[in-house]
Amino acid sequence: MSDSSAKTLLPEGLRDVLPPDAAFEGQMIDQLSRSFAQNGYDLVRTPLVEFEDTLLSGVGAAMGGRIFRMLDPVSHRTLGVRTDITTQIARLAGTRLAAAPRPLRLTYAGPVLRVRGSQLEPERQFTQAGIELIGAEGAAADAEVIAVTSEALAVLGGSGIVVDLALPTLVNAIVGRVDNGLRAALDHKDVAQIRSRGGAHGDLLAAVTAASGPIDAAVSRMASLALPDGARRAWATVVALRDALRESAPGLQLTVDTVESRGFEYHSGITFSLFAAGSQREIGRGGRYLLPSGEPATGATLIIEPLLVALPKAERSRRIYVAAATERAQVRQLQAAGWITIAGLAVSSDQRADARRLGCDHVYEQGKIVPLEKKL
Repeated sequence: MSDSSAKTLLPEGLRDVLPPDAAFEGQMIDQLSRSFAQNGYDLVRTPLVEFEDTLLSGVGAAMGGRIFRMLDPVSHRTLGVRTDITTQIARLAGTRLAAAPRPLRLTYAGPVLRVRGSQLEPERQFTQAGIELIGAEGAAADAEVIAVTSEALAVLGGSGIVVDLALPTLVNAIVGRVDNGLRAALDHKDVAQIRSRGGAHGDLLAAVTAASGPIDAAVSRMASLALPDGARRAWATVVALRDALRESAPGLQLTVDTVESRGFEYHSGITFSLFAAGSQREIGRGGRYLLPSGEPATGATLIIEPLLVALPKAERSRRIYVAAATERAQVRQLQAAGWITIAGLAVSSDQRADARRLGCDHVYEQGKIVPLEKKL
């Protein structure tokens, strides 16, 4: 490998975003922000780096194994790079915005970094965009977050949106403490191991696991099971959310994974993952959690990288080549009409060849807009 090639290598899990994907990503984030704002969610910005003890306080406590750490040369304190923006929103809601009227609706977008990726999600740096609804309990709040997020995806052209609900607290409500062996069996839906490791609750846990699938069938199956009172009350929140979403988003496809808990470390109630046609991985996730004060909150976070694959690409803006001698007033008129202008920097002997080379589909000649395919 040459020295120049070695110098262009990036660390594993990091990448450059080139045209036209970078522009598409920017347009996507702008449209999501507009959609969220139209539903009353106010935009906030949080820093990429915080003091480690602040970043890992409250709901961020579960993120300790995921963050990059460094020494701040100014304060000589340990800093951490954020791995999730939701935890920062929780900090804002409990401190600087503690006196703001509730329910508090906030939206955000920005990059995050984690120590390592996974086989399914190899990125270590990625972009999040989402909303948080703070200070509201109940199915109506959860349904609003899911409906607003799904509608924003639809505006972007997303199709085949599936919301997979989960209730990470359900298994604990059945058996109390879950050891690592049982947790692994539940994660892999290994019914034989669930029965073996679930002890007196093994058969019930196996039946709960088998209930996963389309929401209406799952509700019917779960209704026939002899759940403990605490588990039945917990499951009732899923049924209430199903009913609320039938009102607010009647066309939304709903499924449920009755024993899923992976990736929902700080959540305390209903959670969900979002999927779209054209993507083999989830495009977002969210759910209910508690601020350190005990205040209820729920939210949704979209991951921009898989959205780049799942969503249809926007049509490329019209590009027109303008000769070097073209007056700026004429260039600005073209731009006001929606054209992207590519200006020649020197007199050219073949403007059309230059236009094609630079990705233009029109040229501006003698005050006229001329398609490259046509001849004067």
